[in-house]
Amino acid sequence: MNIARALDLKLNAFTHRLRRVPVVALMPHSRCNCRCIMCDIWKANREGKSLAESEVVGLLSDFRSLGVEWVLLSGGEPLMHANLWALCAALKTLPVRITLLSTGLLLARHAPGIVNYCDDVIVSLDGSEAVHDDIRAIPHAFRQLAEGVGALKTSKPLYPVFGRCVLQRRNFADLPNIVATAKAIGLDRISFLAADVSSTAFNRPEGWPPDRAAEIALSSEDVERFAAVVEQTLVSRAADFSSGFIAESPAHLRRLVAYFRAVNGKGDFPQIACNAPWVSAVIEADGTVRPCFFHAPLGNIRERSMYEILNSPHAIAFRRRLDVRQDPICRRCVCTFKM
Repeated sequence: MNIARALDLKLNAFTHRLRRVPVVALMPHSRCNCRCIMCDIWKANREGKSLAESEVVGLLSDFRSLGVEWVLLSGGEPLMHANLWALCAALKTLPVRITLLSTGLLLARHAPGIVNYCDDVIVSLDGSEAVHDDIRAIPHAFRQLAEGVGALKTSKPLYPVFGRCVLQRRNFADLPNIVATAKAIGLDRISFLAADVSSTAFNRPEGWPPDRAAEIALSSEDVERFAAVVEQTLVSRAADFSSGFIAESPAHLRRLVAYFRAVNGKGDFPQIACNAPWVSAVIEADGTVRPCFFHAPLGNIRERSMYEILNSPHAIAFRRRLDVRQDPICRRCVCTFKM
């Protein structure tokens, strides 16, 4: 980290005014082509919402002044955007890394554009084939994902493709098989996080009622089984932890056990060390700007510039009063980010 960048990030945290925002999650399109049981994004309206090329071009000056280094194309499914490569071409006029987050269903169709415009890809992997297809609720979802990864590697053999797995009631027992499956389809790394059952993110503005959350969260009995599966995986896949193929440390997987215990009222939620609202931002397909995926909007780029939104009195006051160790949204967050 260069001295100016380090100083800016320290000043961000000290003054709560953002001089530099290294990471932006950009949602080009709001719809999704999966029907995942742990997410309601796919329940959005059929037409969906999309960022226009002109809106992304309009962001470039703010990205430049805020020192944006990494853009994550999230969603929804970004590959459903009608003109995604024009957006990426605009972004590539800046020295930014572009990471595509994808369900994997459209990778094969768009492989040439992906390897040309995106620096790497993170795909959602929910389990070995039958488990993955059950959770995604799309016929042959696993096969399409595997074929898509293969198409990327054929287009560019050393192209980095990573996997991310959301652990929940229907796949926690499949943990060691998920690691083996990630290797078998050619992923370069796999990471794990717990399913979010408490926030208003992912197209559930009112949150989930207890019975819906219970369909996804581990029960008390499940948690103890999960703890045993984790310990077995730490032994059977020890080489994958050592090599970094499993992105997280053993301590992180044990932290997921503690998280689900806390969901069941059996202990405290693991401590959070996230600084996302001070170093990143989320821009949704309708122009909404958030400090992270889980906290309330700060404004909309269709009304004011990103810079003005992030440094408005409202946004500064939000960061000044936010204590991630005590805030109820942060305490239950499944997606901690530290830079």
